[in-house]
Amino acid sequence: MRKSFLTLAILATSTAAVPAFAQDERADHFNGAYVSIVGDHSMQENDADETLLFDTDRDGQYDDTVRTVTNANAFAPGFCGAPANGNNAGAGCSNDTDDFGAYGRVGVDKRYGNFVVGALIEGGKSWASDSVTGFSSTPASYTFTREIEYESAARLRAGYTPDGGALFYVTGGGTYAKLDNNFATTNGANSFADNGKTNGWGWQAGGGAEVMVGNSMSIGLEYLYTNLSDDDYVVNVGAGTAPATNPFLLNGGGTNIVREDADFDRHAVRVTTSMRF
Repeated sequence: MRKSFLTLAILATSTAAVPAFAQDERADHFNGAYVSIVGDHSMQENDADETLLFDTDRDGQYDDTVRTVTNANAFAPGFCGAPANGNNAGAGCSNDTDDFGAYGRVGVDKRYGNFVVGALIEGGKSWASDSVTGFSSTPASYTFTREIEYESAARLRAGYTPDGGALFYVTGGGTYAKLDNNFATTNGANSFADNGKTNGWGWQAGGGAEVMVGNSMSIGLEYLYTNLSDDDYVVNVGAGTAPATNPFLLNGGGTNIVREDADFDRHAVRVTTSMRF
């Protein structure tokens, strides 16, 4: 009888200790340094109404209209916010490229009861691209495309963990990207020169949830909006083999072209895997 009672006491003590031990472990979750790998799918903002802007007298102001010798608007066929399917507006445009991204993250969290605050830095690349096309009456197409060569960000985050096993948070901060710009045209007469890579500066905001799947590993789902501003990319149009009556040359011998919208905006759904220390 005494032996049975002792056995039951040991079992009861062990059973009570298991949740207490688990609770002690959970008290340390989302507290300290961590590293993460992040995969995402980036989607473009709807910029179907974007156009090109022209500086035909090259005074630094992009407020001119490219006109023919008969004073007609040389870009009367219009514009589309995507890559061209052909050399004329009738051929239409395809869609901007929504694509995947891959990032690495280093961060640190500090837990105060059920509340968590932290900071992180992140770097990587998205393969999404953003284009705009103008069509001239020649006919010819002029397409500007930008994509990210690499990107880095620094963000803060704040959240709530109801039981220590899951964290719900919001995040925001600044971001920088080296942008790779490309220009393509079916105009084979004029000469074209551009400044290629540019710097994009902006901000990010979003939120997500993270769940511990062990004492040191967590997985998460996150939404992140990114706004990058890039107004430095310019295409310079010269004479090439075109005659002096060429619309790009009539108002001073050349024309500079930029995109109307300097913002490169993306919505991303992201999956995170983190190791905590």
